[in-house]
Amino acid sequence: MAVHIRLARAGTSKVPYYRVVAADHRCARGGRFIERLGSWDPRRSALSLNRTRVRFWMDRGAKASATVAKLLRQAERIAAQAEPEKRAE
Repeated sequence: MAVHIRLARAGTSKVPYYRVVAADHRCARGGRFIERLGSWDPRRSALSLNRTRVRFWMDRGAKASATVAKLLRQAERIAAQAEPEKRAE
């Protein structure tokens, strides 16, 4: 079974909200998934991820979609910027 980390659309018409999920690549975009890893609200630019579970799936060969890969890079950049601030305190 090939696992992909991708977005599953939720929300109502014209008010999108996405869940970051680990899913079998054969399942539909908004269909069955293995595990919910986080969420993304593009209207507020709010991203929340369970980074340990994302790393778990990536270590086991899961491939991230292009959009999720971009969001993961953005989350890593934000975490790297926040880390020196914690050390300074």
